[in-house]
Amino acid sequence: MIRVQVPATTANLGPGFDCLGMALKLYNTVEMQQIATGLNIELHGDGANDIDRDENNIVYKAAYKVFNQVGYRPSGLKIRLNNQIPVCRGLGSSAAAIVGGIIAANILSGSKLGTKELLELANEMEGHPDNVAPALIGGIVVSASDEDGVRFIKIQPPTELKTVVAVPDFQLSTKLAREALPTQVTLQDAVFNVGRASLLVAALCQGDLSKLTYAMEDKLHQSYRANLVPGMKKVLAAARLAGAKGVVLSGAGPTLIAFADDNFELIAKVMRDTFRESGVMAKVMVLEPSPVGARALERV
Repeated sequence: MIRVQVPATTANLGPGFDCLGMALKLYNTVEMQQIATGLNIELHGDGANDIDRDENNIVYKAAYKVFNQVGYRPSGLKIRLNNQIPVCRGLGSSAAAIVGGIIAANILSGSKLGTKELLELANEMEGHPDNVAPALIGGIVVSASDEDGVRFIKIQPPTELKTVVAVPDFQLSTKLAREALPTQVTLQDAVFNVGRASLLVAALCQGDLSKLTYAMEDKLHQSYRANLVPGMKKVLAAARLAGAKGVVLSGAGPTLIAFADDNFELIAKVMRDTFRESGVMAKVMVLEPSPVGARALERV
């Protein structure tokens, strides 16, 4: 049986809408093997009761993207999923499923596809590379895609950087979060985000966390999504007061993520307590960035 471990990811990092993402040390594991006939999907962990166990399963669909491309036809397939990444919370659960599925299927079918081809398939399924790129290659990834493919550069996370994630006890679909966004923005807001995103990438490259408070500001998506996450503005403000260098909506939300180099437990407590004041229960975790993306583990 093939085993693949895939990290959670946080996308956008504030101003880098659909083009910035970072892998986190929280993992899903995809196990896959060929069987005599049929499809057998086992689910364990987060979302186990809500995830499809048939051909609609996203890991299965991702696997068949690979099989179809390389011309491989398994007689049957057994898939076992062990999920630690919360589902529909803005921590890249769908990206992890896609990346886990394509890597496991690639190994099962003879490892015919390279990283670039795997990323193209993952991006095609996800629709944007901000989560799938760091899930696949790890670290912080700057990416852009068009009809000719995905271009990306990987940045190693600053060694002192950790994150505090506050995961609300409700799901928020990416589709709903995208529907909250305007179809057009002002030139002023576009320039604002270009400046912040550029400064953020430079600060992360140099390990200058002092710039994050300013560099992680955003005007393209967070304010439009705030009404979908009760207490969001209060939690963001409270985390900054507790010592977070920058704090933003993780991906489409509803998870909020703080970047920090100290005071992690205080930031976690403040984020949890402030969410509770708005009637939202939230799980908090202190997570390190993962410099490594998806990787095959030992065969079992």
